[in-house]
Amino acid sequence: MPQTRSSHLGPATRAIHGQRQRDAFGSPHMPIYDTTTFAYPDTAALLEVTEGRRRGPLYSRYGLNPTLFALEETLAALEGAEAAWAFSSGMAAISTLFLSHGRRGIVCLGEVYGGTLGLLEQQLPELGIETHFMPEGHDPDTLERLLASGTGLVYLETPTNPTLQLIDIAAVAEQAHRHGALVAVDATFATPINQQSLALGADIVVHSATKYLGGHSDLTAGAVMGPVRLLEPMWRWRQNLGSALSPQIASLLSRSLRTLPLRMQRHEASAQAIAEALLDHPAIDRVLYPGLPSHPGHSLARRQMRGFGGMVTLEIAGGRDAATAVADRLTLFALAPSLGGAESLVTQPCTTSHADLSTEERTRRGISDGMLRLSVGLEDVEDLLADLHQALDPEPGS
Repeated sequence: MPQTRSSHLGPATRAIHGQRQRDAFGSPHMPIYDTTTFAYPDTAALLEVTEGRRRGPLYSRYGLNPTLFALEETLAALEGAEAAWAFSSGMAAISTLFLSHGRRGIVCLGEVYGGTLGLLEQQLPELGIETHFMPEGHDPDTLERLLASGTGLVYLETPTNPTLQLIDIAAVAEQAHRHGALVAVDATFATPINQQSLALGADIVVHSATKYLGGHSDLTAGAVMGPVRLLEPMWRWRQNLGSALSPQIASLLSRSLRTLPLRMQRHEASAQAIAEALLDHPAIDRVLYPGLPSHPGHSLARRQMRGFGGMVTLEIAGGRDAATAVADRLTLFALAPSLGGAESLVTQPCTTSHADLSTEERTRRGISDGMLRLSVGLEDVEDLLADLHQALDPEPGS
C-alpha cells in the first residue's frame, strides 16, 4: 500500500479511518449515494473522469459511486493493499479474478469452497481455461511441473473450507514468482485482521465479504485487493458483467468493517475455548482448529496468522448419521450454510457445501461424512458449550 496516513496504523484504527474520501457535509462516514448517474459542469470535467485522469463518480453500475469509493478505500487499508474493488458477491469477485488472470491456466491448491470448485471444474474449461487441482495442498514437485508448463495463476484458500488446512503463502509465492505466475489467496476464513496475505507474498487477495467482513448475515458482497496494475484488468470485467456492489450494500459493509477487529477477537476467543473443551470428548473423533497444537498446521498458523479464526470443525464418531443427529439436536447453533455472522451456525459439508462430490471424492479431500463445521458466533461461550454438550450427550430417550 502507498505510504498514506493509514499505512502505519493498527487494524482497528484502519477499520474506522481507512476511507480517505469525506462527505461534503462532515458526516463521519460516507452516506448512501443511491444515485445512478452523476452530472458534471462541463465536458472538460467529465473527460477527466471518463479518460481516467481523475477518479470521480459517474455511473453506479460501473462502480463509480462515492459510497463504493469509501468502502474500497477501507478494504484496501485493512488488507495493506494499494487498491480494492467491491463486488456483488464473493463468487463474482472470484469469477472476475479467473477471467482476468487465469487465461494461461489455473492451479488450485488444497480444498476450496464448493462454488469455486464448480466454476473451476465446469464453466472455465468450457471457455478454454485449463484448470489443475492439487487437493492435497502445496506439493512443490507437482506445482513445479505445472508452472514450468506455463500455468499463470496459482489459487488457494488458507485456512481451507471445511478442513481448516493451512497452506504456506510465502513458499507458494516464492515458487510461483520464479516462473512469472501470480498467486491469489482467498482469505475469507482468516480476514485481513488475522492474515496479511499480500505481505506474505500473494499478488491478489479475495474475500467473500458476505462472511466475517459483513458479519451480520444481512448482506452479500465480495472484494479483491492488490496492486493497481493487477486490479485494473478486473475493473472492465466488473463493469461489463454488471457485478459491482450496490451503494446500499456498500454502506452496510462499511458499517460492519468498523467493528470487524472487535468481532474477530470474540469469535476466535470462543472458538479456541470450544476447541479445547471438546478435544477429548468421547463422541468426537477429531477436533480441527488451527489454534490447537494437535492441528497439523498449527506451527504454520502461528507464523503466518495473527489469530486462529472463528471456525471449528468436528469429526463425529459414528459417521454421517451420528453427525446429522448431533446437528439436529443443537439449538443455539442454527443449522444453516454460510458463516461469520453474529449467530453461531452448524453445517454438515456432505449435505451442503460439498454435497455435489461423491463420497469417494470427499474422502480423498479429507472431508468425512461425519464432519460438522461450526461457525462460532458472538454468544456467551458458556451457553454455546452447554448447547454442544447437550447435543453430544443426549439424555436417554431424547
